[in-house]
This record gives sequence, C-alpha cells and structure tokens, in this order.
Amino acid sequence: MSNPKGLEGIVATESSISSIIDDKLTYVGYDIDDLAENSSFEEIIYLLWNQKLPTKSELDSFKQELADNMSLPQEIIDHLTSYDLSTVHPMAAVRTAVSMLGLYDEEADVMEEEANRRKALRLQAKISAVVTAFGRIRNGKEPVSPRNDYGFAANFLYMLSGKEPEDIEVEAFNKALILHADHELNASTFTARVCVATESDVYSGVTAAIGALKGPLHGGANERVMKMLTEIGEEDNAISYIEKKLANKEKIMGMGHRVYENGDPRAKHLKEMSRQLTSISGESKWYNMSVKIEDYIKENKGLPANVDFYSASVYHSLGIDHDLFTPIFAVSRVSGWLAHILEQYANNRLIRPRAEYVGPSKQAYTPIDQR
Repeated sequence: MSNPKGLEGIVATESSISSIIDDKLTYVGYDIDDLAENSSFEEIIYLLWNQKLPTKSELDSFKQELADNMSLPQEIIDHLTSYDLSTVHPMAAVRTAVSMLGLYDEEADVMEEEANRRKALRLQAKISAVVTAFGRIRNGKEPVSPRNDYGFAANFLYMLSGKEPEDIEVEAFNKALILHADHELNASTFTARVCVATESDVYSGVTAAIGALKGPLHGGANERVMKMLTEIGEEDNAISYIEKKLANKEKIMGMGHRVYENGDPRAKHLKEMSRQLTSISGESKWYNMSVKIEDYIKENKGLPANVDFYSASVYHSLGIDHDLFTPIFAVSRVSGWLAHILEQYANNRLIRPRAEYVGPSKQAYTPIDQR
C-alpha cells in the first residue's frame, strides 16, 4: 500500500465541482478569474449545486429564496446569547449553532434528493445569520434581520454592522465569498464527504466540515496574517520583523500553497481589493506592508501569497473583528461543502481507507500479575 504523509498526491474521488490543474482553479469548468470579475456569489452557489450557471429568472428566484431563509429560529438566538462570550471560540459557536439548526428542521433526517436541496438552501442562508448574530450579541447588540432587497454579500455586511454597506464594500466581500467558495478536496470538504458517505444527514456533514475548518492549518490563516500585520505596526518594521521570523524558522502565514506551484490564482483579486479599501479607509499601510512582505518572501523563499494573505487586510478594512475571519470562510465554503455533499449522495460509496500498520508485532499476552 502507498502511504504518503497527509495523503499528498492521492486521488480519493471523482468530482465535477471544481478543479486545480496547472495552477488554474475552475468551478465547473469556469475559470476563477472570469467568475471573480463578473459573477455574484449567488450565481456561484447555483453553479456549484447545479453544474450550470442560472438564467436571469432562475437567479432572481434563487436570490429571493436565500434572502427569505436567512432568519434564525429564536431558539438559536437564545442559545447564542447563553454562551460565555468572553471565552467561547467563534468557530465553536458557529459549529454548535449549525448542528442545532438540524433540531429545528423538520426535514433534517429526510434523505430524498429534493429535501436535501431544500436543506442546503436553508443552511447556506442561515449560516450567514449565525455568524452575524454571534458577532453582534457578543458586543451587546441585538441581531439585525436581513433585508429582502439585498443580495447575499450586502446582507451579510448589513446584518453584521447594522449599516447600509457601500458599493465598494459589497464588491470586495462578494469577491471574497466567490474566491473561497470551493477548492477541490481540501480538508474540510473531504471531512464533509466522509461524514455523509455513511448516509448521515446534511447538518452532520456541514458540522463536521466546520470542525475541520476550525483548525489553524486550514481555516485560520488570514486571522493570523492580520495578527502579524498588527504586531509589525508600521511599514518600516516589516522586513526586519520577517527576517527575525525566518531566522527563528517560524512560518509566515498566508504564503505559498500546497497545491499551487507558481502561485494562488485567487490572491491577485483580493490584493487589488485590499489596495482600494485600505486607500479609502486611510490605512494604506496594511496594503503596503503586505506587498513588502510578499515581495520579500517571494524573492527569498520562492513563495508567493495565497488567498488568505490579502483577505486579512480586506476584512479588516471592512471593520470585521479578526476572530470572525474564519467563520466568514465557513459562510462562503459551505456552498462548496453542500455541493460535495449533494454529489456524494448522488453516487455514494462508504469512504473507508486503510492504514499502514507500523506498531510492534507477534506480542504475547502477559497475565496482569506478571507485568
């Protein structure tokens, strides 16, 4: 049996959802650059779930369904309010709330295809409300109800801040959602597929995926990038800070990617949004600092920035708390998880790999009084 560490290079399934070939990312065959510049996040969700772009009437109907399903059961809001908000990890709060949503869905354990699609839509809509409600409740504010005249990106920003977002803010957040929507068989997506391959329900699959995304080696990179930028403080400190980190053999978050040899194709889109947003906010130092770090690491380590590197300063410029960066990742990536869950159900086989045994052998049992 072949046993590469971390299953690197192992092809574990077939999928028609997204691909990474020759450093190009596509969703259902559409190049990520084309989608990031021209589409809405709602179009991307529809594309991933249906393997085709929607018509205008299909998209209008889909947007309305998402907006109509964003509100949370009062029991979920009450539960979020009951947390010890001074200590609870935001991803733990989101994971638990998503699991609880299954308790209030009459179709939670109905496994027919159309029921699973209805649950997918409700989950996609409500995870946005979960994250924004948690973000407000812990700051002593009431949750904000979604607006039916807003799209997904605008509604998230509105429900989080309580203010009408600017067009440039909606554009930036829409792009971030698109760029994070799916990424082939990453750790959380694989977790979701393993879970539902047992014929477990949609809510269990997404809850399991959130648990995988919670780990800092998967979903927490952009939060740690912003922590690094905050520690650096000013542009003039950037290179000396990085040199010290490298001398101590410390990892620089947001640089390089395991499946891209020549750079993450998503990074350039958020790099441009970071430039625009930090300029508007009068805090260009975050962008300038990031560029200096990227150029230095690329020249000295051969590692370009990945999508997490510039999403940090984008989210910061949108006024989002740093520890909500990973929950926002989940808000976007649930679209991909659900696409993979639906695909797994459609052609299911229990996922049960083998392990290469490396422990002792031919041991004889010793009675307890002789040990």
